[in-house]
Order: sequence, then structure tokens, then C-alpha cells
Amino acid sequence: MAGTAEVAGDAQDGAGAAGDAQGDAGVSAAEGAGAVREAGDGGAGADAGDAESGDGTDGAASVAPTPPAGAAEGAVAASAAGGGGTGAEAGGVEAGGRAAEAGGSDRSASAEGVGAEADAGAAGPAGGTPAPSEAEAELAAQRVERERIARRRAERQGPLESGGKLSGKAADLLAAVRAVESGEKPVASAFVEPAPAPRRPAPEPVRRPEPAPAAVAPDAEAVGTVAAVLAEGGAPEALAPQVAAALGDGAEDTLRDDPWQLLRVAGVRPEQADGFARALLGAECRPDDERRGRALTVWLLEQATLAGHTALDLPALTEALGKRAVPDPAEAVQSALAEGDALVFQDALEEPGTKPADGEEGEEVPVRVLAGLERYALAEESLADALARLVNAVPKETEEPWEATVAALSRGTADLARQVAGHGLVLHTGGEAARAEPAALLGAARAAGLRAFAVCHTPDGARRFAAHLGEEPGGAVGTVAGLLSGASGPGRDAEGALDLDLLIVLDAPQVDVEAAAMLAESLPDGARLVLSGDPAVLWSAGPGRVFADLLAVPACPQVASRVPDPGPLGELVSGIGVGELIQVEAPGKEVVIVPVRDPGEAVHRTVQLVADSVPRAFGVPPEETVVITPGHGGAAGTRALNTVLKERLNPGPGRFGGFDPGDRIVHSPAPGRTVPGRVVQADAEGLHLECAGVPVVVPRELVESRVRHGWALTAHQAVGGRWPAAVVVLPGDAADVLTRPWVYTAFGRAERHLSVVHGVEQALPRAVAESVAKPRTTRLRTLLRVQLPAVG
Repeated sequence: MAGTAEVAGDAQDGAGAAGDAQGDAGVSAAEGAGAVREAGDGGAGADAGDAESGDGTDGAASVAPTPPAGAAEGAVAASAAGGGGTGAEAGGVEAGGRAAEAGGSDRSASAEGVGAEADAGAAGPAGGTPAPSEAEAELAAQRVERERIARRRAERQGPLESGGKLSGKAADLLAAVRAVESGEKPVASAFVEPAPAPRRPAPEPVRRPEPAPAAVAPDAEAVGTVAAVLAEGGAPEALAPQVAAALGDGAEDTLRDDPWQLLRVAGVRPEQADGFARALLGAECRPDDERRGRALTVWLLEQATLAGHTALDLPALTEALGKRAVPDPAEAVQSALAEGDALVFQDALEEPGTKPADGEEGEEVPVRVLAGLERYALAEESLADALARLVNAVPKETEEPWEATVAALSRGTADLARQVAGHGLVLHTGGEAARAEPAALLGAARAAGLRAFAVCHTPDGARRFAAHLGEEPGGAVGTVAGLLSGASGPGRDAEGALDLDLLIVLDAPQVDVEAAAMLAESLPDGARLVLSGDPAVLWSAGPGRVFADLLAVPACPQVASRVPDPGPLGELVSGIGVGELIQVEAPGKEVVIVPVRDPGEAVHRTVQLVADSVPRAFGVPPEETVVITPGHGGAAGTRALNTVLKERLNPGPGRFGGFDPGDRIVHSPAPGRTVPGRVVQADAEGLHLECAGVPVVVPRELVESRVRHGWALTAHQAVGGRWPAAVVVLPGDAADVLTRPWVYTAFGRAERHLSVVHGVEQALPRAVAESVAKPRTTRLRTLLRVQLPAVG
């Protein structure tokens, strides 16, 4: 059970993580009014204070793998990360490894993303209706999938197995929670674990239709009426488009009936919603208002998803509500359940079928009580159903094409192919060099006549993977987003399933629960699914930890690659993966440690490395070097570093929202996705970008929320990409937020050269040895144990 004492602090990490790619997305409209603060100001050293910006020592950096001794001057506790308040008291919300760098998972873009504004700039024929952009198509596909999953859930009959929704038992569950907290025995009727049902056969697949057109943006009249209500309540009128999009038709009446529905808009804080309600309701506004408790319950669950959880322990939720001055937290939760705003589950703490510890028959099985948003609960259940269908639908006899595929391969790759030939779901683990194995599998399967396709998390990952096949991306390799949106990949059969025999998903740790559900549901019976990735990297920006949950459940074959990453960089990163920060021989200066005393010196040395030292010593131009730092805020965060790097590498007035042609940027077309690119030009249409070789036009009103400078990134923004050179900045105020997955991910972005601007002293080896990823609360493992048999 997540510790309730961590509710306030850990949620701060989650909210900071949510702002990574969009930065201040969706909240800039409130600037100056004080109604909504920055959502993306999390991370190490946010608002950490003013450190001296003295020049560092000039000169070429030398190899010195041993961390420097001596105190780092001006170090500020990284507990200040997040701007001192965003997401605080979010209710048992642990950042789950996403502290301050959730790769664009800012929900502030979600409200805008459902509009019709295209940011890909792909127009239809002259005089025709513009074609939806990839981002719009992806969001539309997600909406269709969620609606389909909801319909399936409504059609289900009979009792749910362990992990299901407790329809009609909300009161008993809440009473049980009270009894647990008071030390009494739990209510038996709420916690009796039903006998495990026999494993049900794989359900018939319900096919996802082709992506629907993007939703129409709120009309001007609707926005105008919402703006009037916002002004009446003292909220910024600039929030009107987001409110209208989030609340839909009748948004004006919804706000008047329930002012706390303002919390549905990303970036709005409870205290701001309380002030809005007081202005509209006057004396009728009370802390014990049922509408307030219900809205805060949903808001806290949403904060949990920003930190990576798909559900939250019920006691942690009620404690967080109490800290928000809700007089009766249990009643608030019950109200949210009754309205269908949230769901409650009980999950067994032991695997189904195991006996109690003392062996006595009839003793209650320990359970945990969870609450969550329906959206993610249905996604997890849909994913479990789809995976069970794939596992159970593989023919007993191996077909000839699969035999030919296995025969064409050797060693570890042949073992992978053999497992894939006989199983519907296979997990493959390994580092960057290990990607050659699924690439060989893909090539052999296609040569044998099988319909095979591979997807990666980023366009850069697709480019690198396609290089193993000796071809360009687009033929047999694409991105997860492109496949789900229909922009790339194979066609679909008459039932709407992907026309595939084999789908290989690279970068599997970055796939969140909703994307995983859509991928699995899209595969036909008899198809094989291979999930391949490095389990040591940071988890997905979105909720869930699908790959880690699957690795923890022995329900399918797991093939661990024995192909090591080569050279000093590979040796260094491999050591970090097992908790050791080792010294490596770097005769070609593949790894260089640059000691610094304070954040100001860290910024100075970073600019020197990117602009002078690395190009001169290794021939890597600045545009091929990435800078990675723990957070956005602080004296050495992405904002400060991007400002000085722009001044040095591409100075200009920033006439269009702070951007000039030639600026390096990261574009976030949808929540949870960031794509590096550069600015081409700006005109009346918006900001013209080139991202992964594709022209993109971001409308003027979306530039601030979807584009930010990209010389310096966080590790979550950089995951899935590789650069010839990487400069990893570790200022003193980042010591408390470093984790082994963060260090592993950041150091692993370099292909030829890694410079570490080191100001955290012994905090770096300590983080590598001791600081693993924070846990995420999910239900997938429980659902899979019920549906899938153990393998081996």
C-alpha cells in the first residue's frame, strides 16, 4: 500500500513530470491573474534559488571517472523541485521515476488536443477538407478505442473475478477501510475473496474501427458564454477554450451548477477552484459541499495518473481528501462512485489459488482496496483480455512460414524466433545492440512470406532500427503513434484488425497502458506480438508500467539477449544497469567527467562543451549534441540552459513566441510524446517546423503549449533517441532527484561521446547503487494472473 504520508510530496513530482514536453502548457493563459500556476515547473532545482553564474575554468576536459571530492557550492535541496506547490497533497501519488521529466505527458495539452486545430500542417486537396494531422488522428483513435472498451465493459454479465469493480459494495468497502484504520477486523462481506474461476477462454475480438475524424473545436459562441462565467467567478477568460473543450456541450450550465468542475481543466488547482466557487455561489459555498468532495476525488485520481499510477490505494485517497479540508472523505469517495466518476476494486495480495500462510481453510485472503478512473481501469482490463486472446489463439501446430523463419536464423536470434513461432506473446530484453535480434527476426519473417511490422517509440528509434534492415523507415518500420493513427503501417482486414502475422514493439517500457491496449486489441487471432526493450530505462510518461508488469508475471516466454553494448560507453551503461558506477578505460575520451562547483559553472561548462570542446575534439557539430538535465526549473534546468545555448548557437529576437528560424525545438503533438526538430519559418498559419524530416505547422495559439526549445532536454524527453554526443548536466541541486533509471537513460543517449558535468559529488554513485524507480500502483499483474497460465 502506498504510504499515505508521502501523499503531498510525491504528487509534486507527478505534476512536475506532467509538464515536461509542453512545459507551461495550458496554464499560460492564467499568467498575471494568479489563478493557475505553471504546470511544468517541476524537476530538480525548480525555483532553487539564485546561484552564482561565475565562469568556470576554461580548457579541454580530461578523463577523470572518479567523482570529484569537495562540497558543491550553492547546492539547494531538490525537494524544492516542482515550483513549490504544483500537485502537492495529491494523495499517495509517487512519481514512479518520472520526477520532473514526463516526456510531454502534460494533461494541459489534452484539452486543446481534442480540438480541430491541426499541428501537422497536412492539408487536403485544394478546395477540400484538410486531412487530420497524425496527432489529431491519434487522439481520435484513442477516443474511439476508449468508447469501444466502455461498450464492452457495459455488455459484460456476471460477477467479475479478483480485481473487478465492486458494483453495489461501495458502502461496505468504505466501512471496511474505516475498520482497518481503526484496528478492527475488516468487514467480511467486503473482503471475502471469491474462489478463483476457471481460466476463461479467449474472448472473441471486437475490432477497433478506423480512426475517426478529429473532434470539432468549441464554437466561438460556446467559448464566449464560458468566458463570461469565468469572468464572473474571477477566473481568466483565456481559459474558456480549454473549459469548453473539457466540459463539452453545455459547459456554461455545468460550471454554474458545479463550479468545482473547473478542476477538469489541466493546471487548475483546488484552491483556485474553491475561489471560483466562492465567487459564483457566495454563502452557499461550503467545504462539505458534496460537489466539492466529488470533484476533488477525481482530481486526486488524475494527479495519480500523472505520476504513473493507474489506481490509488483507497486509504491514501481518503487521507489526501482529509488534507484538502473535506470533512467526510469516505462520503466524498462514495459520492464519486455513485456518480460513476471513479471505480473501486479489490485485488488479492496473494496469487489466486494459494493457501493462507497458516494453511487453515476458509481464512480470508488478504486484499487491497483501490480506487481509480474508469478510463485506465478499462484500458488495463482490455489489455489483459487482448493478451489472453493472443496467447490462447496460437495454433498448436507451427505453420510452415514460421518454420522457415526459425531455420533462416542462428544462435540467440533463432531462439527468439522459435519462441515467437510457438507463442502469441513473447518478451525480449536487451540494450541498444540487442535490437539487432528483433531486426533479424523481422527480416527473416518477411522473407518467409509473413506479414510483419515493427514500431518504435520515436522516429529516431525507427530510423535506427530500419538501419539494421538496410532500409529507410516507412516500409516495415514505423512508430507506435503512426501505427495507431493509421499514418503508417499495414492496412486493416475486413474486421478492422491490423493485417499482420507479427508485430514487434521496440522501446516497450515507454508504451503506456492505453497505447498497449490499443496495439493488442488491433491484432487478429493467431498473430504474434513481441515486446522488446531495455527494462532498466525510465518507464512510460503515461500511466502504467506494462512491460515491467509483464516481466513480473511468468505468463509468456522471456528471451534475454546476450548481445552487450560495445565500447567504454556500453561498459559504463551496463554497469549502471546493475547498480555499479564503474571506472572505464576510455582511450579515445569516449567518457569525460567535468567537475563543477555550482550551477552557474555547470551552465558555463555545458555551453563550452557543446559549442567548442566536443566539435573540436570529436568532430560532432552542436546540432548533433544533446544536453540532458534533471528538470526544467532551477539555475541549470532546461529553461536556463536553452536560453544560453540559443544565445550562443542561434541568437535572434525570438519574434514568434520566442522562436527564430534555425532554433532546435521539441514538439509535443499529443500528451506523452515529444519529437525533436527545428524551426523553419513562421507566418500567419503558425510556426513551421521540421520534425524527423516531416514538415509540421503548429497554429499560433498552440505554439506556447506544444513547442519549446530543444538544445537541452530532460531524460524523459530524450528517451528513445540517440545522439553522436551527449552532455549530461548534474548540478548540485539535483542530488535528491537522481535515480538509477534516470542515470542509465541519460548516459545511454550517447553513441560516441559522453561528457558528464558533475556537481553532485557522491550522490551520483549513491543514486546508481540505491535509488531505484519509485513503484507505480497498477492492476495489470492481478488481471493477468487470473487470465493467463504460468509458463515454464
